Amino acid sequence: MSAARPARKYRTLFVSDLHLGTRGAQAQMFLDFLRDHEADTIYLVGDIVDCWRLKRGWYWPQAHNDVVQKLLRQSRKGARIFYIPGNHDEVLRDYVGTHFGGIEVLRRTVHETADGKRLLILHGDEFDVVVRYAKWLALLGDWAYVVALGINTYFNVARRKLGFGYWSLSAWLKLKVKSAVNAIGEFENAVVEAAREADVDGVVCGHIHHPADREIDGVRYLNCGDWVESCTALVEHQDGHIETIDWGARVRTHGVVALEREKAAA
Repeated sequence: MSAARPARKYRTLFVSDLHLGTRGAQAQMFLDFLRDHEADTIYLVGDIVDCWRLKRGWYWPQAHNDVVQKLLRQSRKGARIFYIPGNHDEVLRDYVGTHFGGIEVLRRTVHETADGKRLLILHGDEFDVVVRYAKWLALLGDWAYVVALGINTYFNVARRKLGFGYWSLSAWLKLKVKSAVNAIGEFENAVVEAAREADVDGVVCGHIHHPADREIDGVRYLNCGDWVESCTALVEHQDGHIETIDWGARVRTHGVVALEREKAAA
């Protein structure tokens, strides 16, 4: 029997919006991803732990604890890990400049790629007008999002029984509802403007659960996506090239078993 190949090693890994502490968090999929992807530097780009949800009710299964332990092991093995809190884990902003198990907490930072590009790293909630000026609306939106995810879970159980693949109601709504599409565009433009003011070549963010990699007015805009719906991450190769890894699409297309066979055969 062939042994599974070792994890792919990258220069940098960028992930955001795990939302550990919620039932929607795809913790096991993220663990599978981490087993296959290692990096010298890891940026946790906000909303890794959902403190908003944990305040309303404790939910912390073993898989969520395993994610934390896996990241701490990566740190002990020599990976540099930076945690940039978002709005759902904003309590950690009180600890900027400190370390937890070798993981350093930062408000924002600039990363330089192997080919000399400078990227502003931030979560992005400060550019979301709803979060900044009407937090109660953001909480209401969070509640509606959780409801949509709950509906989505039962909907996909039925789809699987009928032989259909996974389909995300909340992601579809985000891309089809005009106001949501407009909000995404406004958010992206605001983040790009912040990058331009910081005199950098691009920006890496999260927050809106919408993976992206494109140029906007001469600035490269990169969004990590999330690990609730899309299950995507950004990786920097050793030569500085940045790529989006769509782990969710791979699993939905091939299945976890097929991915394991693929790794064993390589």
